[in-house]
Amino acid sequence: MSVLSIPGTVMVVVYVVLLAVKLFAFVSALTFSTDHYRAAGKWSKQGWTIVLGLAVLLQAIPGLMPLTFINLAFTIAAFVYLADVRPALSGLRRR
Repeated sequence: MSVLSIPGTVMVVVYVVLLAVKLFAFVSALTFSTDHYRAAGKWSKQGWTIVLGLAVLLQAIPGLMPLTFINLAFTIAAFVYLADVRPALSGLRRR
């Protein structure tokens, strides 16, 4: 492996990791009921699944969306879901 291919390899790894994060967030959003979202006082299930579904779709199609501002916004949305919404929804299951 030459030194010149390392940046390309890093970009592929970042791409795959971000796809995995978005896919995990999307599947997680689907597992909770609409009532969970309402009880937690979070945005609706439909809203989160649409945003996260688009994030996965646009990330999964190679060449359609490289790292752009829109992709960055979808990445931030996935991390917000995982850091804020998912813990609130999970907390409701334990009660």
